[in-house]
Amino acid sequence: MSKPSSSEDILGKKYDRCLADLLVKSGIGFGVGVVASVIFFRRRTWPIALSTGFGAGAAYADCDRSFNPARIPGTRVLSPPEAASLPDKNSN
Repeated sequence: MSKPSSSEDILGKKYDRCLADLLVKSGIGFGVGVVASVIFFRRRTWPIALSTGFGAGAAYADCDRSFNPARIPGTRVLSPPEAASLPDKNSN
């Protein structure tokens, strides 16, 4: 049988995943920015900063979703008394 993991271990794994995701997505954004800067934008620096920021922002959104899954857009979390008072969709 597997040993139950403590909350600190779970939190540590989430932080590790978030950090790894940040490094990967920011690195990919940096690479795309360098390529775009060299090919399309006459070696300007703003495409590098912009695409790195896009990668970091995507990693931040994924990390936020990992730590707070109830904040997924389009979902509504109901408390038990409120959920019981709503009409059932299948009762018609």
